[in-house]
Amino acid sequence: MECLYIRVQKKRRIVARVHCRNIKNECPELTCKEPVLLPGRCCKSCPGDFSSDIVQDLPAQLTSEEEERSLKHFGTLLTGKTSQVLRRDEPSPTSMYNSAYNYLATGRFTFHRKNLYYSFYLSTSTPRPRNIQFIDGSGSILEEQTIDPIGGVYQNATGKLCGVWRRVPRDYRKLLREERLHVSFIWEPSATLTGQLSRYRALSTEQYSSLLEPTMGVDRSLMSGAGATAIVSASSASAPSIHVSLVFNGVFLPNDVSEVPLIVQLEHMEKDYVVLREEIIVKKPSNELNFGEVRSALSGADLRLLTRGKLSISIMSRKDPQALRLAGVVGPRANCEMYQTLLISETPSAASGLAWAFLDRAGSLRYGVQLIGLEEESPLVTLVDEGGKRRTELEDLTPSLVDGLANGSLERPGPRFLEPLFNGELAVVAASHVGSMLRGRLLQRPVADAKDTAAPVLLRRLSQEPLNPGPVGLVWTAVDLDCSLHYELEIAGFPQTSSTNSHEPRTLRLYLETMPLVVQGAPVARRLLEEFTGYVLEGSVTGLSPVELYRIESGIGFLEVTDKQAERILKAPFKARAPLSCLPHYADNDVASVVAYNLYPPRSDIETGACFHETRFYEEGTQWTSSTDPCYMCHCHRGLPQCDPMPCPVLTCAEGKQLKPASGHCCPICSSPGINMNATGKNVSSVTRGCTLAGQFHLPGASWHPYLPPMGFDTCAVCTCDPVTLEVKCPRVQCPPLDCDEKIAFRPSKKACCRQCPAMTPSTIVGVGGDTTRLPRDQAAPSTRRTADEILASGGCKYPLGGPYENGMEWHPRVHSHGEMKCVKCRCKNGEVRCDRKRCPRALCNTIAHQIKRGEYVADSDDCCTVQCRRARRHHRNNHHPARHSVTPRELS
Repeated sequence: MECLYIRVQKKRRIVARVHCRNIKNECPELTCKEPVLLPGRCCKSCPGDFSSDIVQDLPAQLTSEEEERSLKHFGTLLTGKTSQVLRRDEPSPTSMYNSAYNYLATGRFTFHRKNLYYSFYLSTSTPRPRNIQFIDGSGSILEEQTIDPIGGVYQNATGKLCGVWRRVPRDYRKLLREERLHVSFIWEPSATLTGQLSRYRALSTEQYSSLLEPTMGVDRSLMSGAGATAIVSASSASAPSIHVSLVFNGVFLPNDVSEVPLIVQLEHMEKDYVVLREEIIVKKPSNELNFGEVRSALSGADLRLLTRGKLSISIMSRKDPQALRLAGVVGPRANCEMYQTLLISETPSAASGLAWAFLDRAGSLRYGVQLIGLEEESPLVTLVDEGGKRRTELEDLTPSLVDGLANGSLERPGPRFLEPLFNGELAVVAASHVGSMLRGRLLQRPVADAKDTAAPVLLRRLSQEPLNPGPVGLVWTAVDLDCSLHYELEIAGFPQTSSTNSHEPRTLRLYLETMPLVVQGAPVARRLLEEFTGYVLEGSVTGLSPVELYRIESGIGFLEVTDKQAERILKAPFKARAPLSCLPHYADNDVASVVAYNLYPPRSDIETGACFHETRFYEEGTQWTSSTDPCYMCHCHRGLPQCDPMPCPVLTCAEGKQLKPASGHCCPICSSPGINMNATGKNVSSVTRGCTLAGQFHLPGASWHPYLPPMGFDTCAVCTCDPVTLEVKCPRVQCPPLDCDEKIAFRPSKKACCRQCPAMTPSTIVGVGGDTTRLPRDQAAPSTRRTADEILASGGCKYPLGGPYENGMEWHPRVHSHGEMKCVKCRCKNGEVRCDRKRCPRALCNTIAHQIKRGEYVADSDDCCTVQCRRARRHHRNNHHPARHSVTPRELS
């Protein structure tokens, strides 16, 4: 069988379907006389022929590195004029009007590890869209995602819209490479913007971006749906310069047909100061997209204004600059990107750390640094430019370092900061006066899902042995609207193996652990997230229970990295905020605050049955003495702790030999040679020997009732600890012989050790024998009959007719329409009535049937079975159901 994925279109969406076909009938003809069938092959082949079963023309596949290089530097401009009307199955009249026609956005796209990361700037008048769609030229939807209406920490700080299309299929990557892929923003069915993903070479050196929109006082009739984006790069070499690439539309008059002059101007936002003013010529204006670029030299002061976000760029018509003008602020580039690094020691040390940074919407450099292992050394933290021959210290971050954490922002980073940052040459160095040093270069990483949070988590080594280098890791985590946990892991510091298999990649595993409480004995729910090779991992996990997500949000989740031999390498607690819809729902407001410590969630598949009591967890089936009251014994049964008061056996000590309970014990004991007493001679002073039963320690000579979970204490047995041999013996209570039939004996209580006979009075004896009709009518009974309350108090039973009956009494019930039912016998035992019909085995039924068939006499004692067997045979023929012998008193009335 050969199976292929085929594209199937359902309405406007493209879905995949598996199509399989039998290729056995397509085997090629063979020329040899004795073909052979090789293992794993469908078709026979001639000896020595190793060709495939079916000839297939497969195109040459690009390697992952080549594909990433070919799928870089894509951007788009989304305006009303660029929103092409793509094919729709059933166009409606409302689609003729687009309420988002004057919305404006620009985007950048980065292909990394088979994922397409997208970043957008939206204009101030454009709200966040509801959905984003990737579509082909015919309007078929290839991918659709719902956009978080609020956004994460990074998106709110930068004013960008970030996301990722994971695992882009090969056919769609081909559309991207050929620039036949489109992106669309959806606000509502009649509000959409669409733009084409195009390759722009200027994006390879982009350092700043700008989104240009119509300014105040322009002609709205001409500039409706117009916009532009600027790709800006600068150099601070010996001769500072700037390069601006523009993608724009809507700045042309109706009579502009060819060779249209436009003005590009770079000016100060607050002062009347023009940095750059150049004229460009558009040879053939387009209604959708036009391109232009400007190069010019800059002074050092103007370059500093550019890096600090003080300049704006505008493009206008030279014929009518007031009516046709687009302008926007030059700010950080539109890519959603985070700069991060792991700080590794250059000498054998147990210290490690991490650092991260990004540019916010105002152009400030926000940073965070975390250090461990240097708390006692008061380290200095600095930013260092390592791009040149000499390392240059740029900024001291030590004033913001508190308890190993440094958080802050550099308000006005100039070119000397940004150029090494963009080039991957800006390092974070933590050094102390005793010689410890941690170092790492900030490298760019795309932002989506997990990185859209406040800060990463530092994974720590479980062993504190100084190593060079020592393993260290960082991980970003986030929970999306679909309750999926996203994680992005980066590790470093693993030593190079010197074995012959050093070329093989190291196999590691990432585990997720959650627990109800971080206390002793807490049950750990552990799941494998992913097995991976290399030092970077991106992934997600679905299907987490609401309890697990609440524990993660409460900060009692752990991430652990192990190797293939299950050796634990790195571990750290983490916390991720989850949407309210992903958490457990409780009606009581007070309950929701303890969901993280919910020890017994209903039908939970992550708990192990452990019980939480007082300050720790206990495993299923264990028993223990309460730490707050030694007179209570507890046990764990089906995940619930149950405690029972400890009954003390009756002691038979000699006079003056009974001692008070020792500390931690509940019951008194008798004095014995193995017990040390204090000066008063009445208390136990110290214990050096004793007996242990079920994990509980008992003093020599002590007596106790055994504890048998889940029933509690067995008061019918008394255990003793022999003071000489320290052996435990638990003999049961010896019960006296019964003076009555065992059938009528009963236990006065559920925990009674011995059964008793019912109280037999003369009236009871007469009642049982049923002989009262033989007494003369004028002769009184031998004794007074007991009252109904007395009978019921002694275990008797109520009954509709003839009751109440004594405990242990048997009788045939009476029914008004039939009289006495001789075939049914009722019995009273401990206040409960049970009525049973006489059982007729199949052998007896067969005997009676043969006797009736031969006309023989059937004994009177078998009258019940005669009727019952006849009914049973008829019932079996009709329904094939077994006869029922037990009946209830209600069925007899």
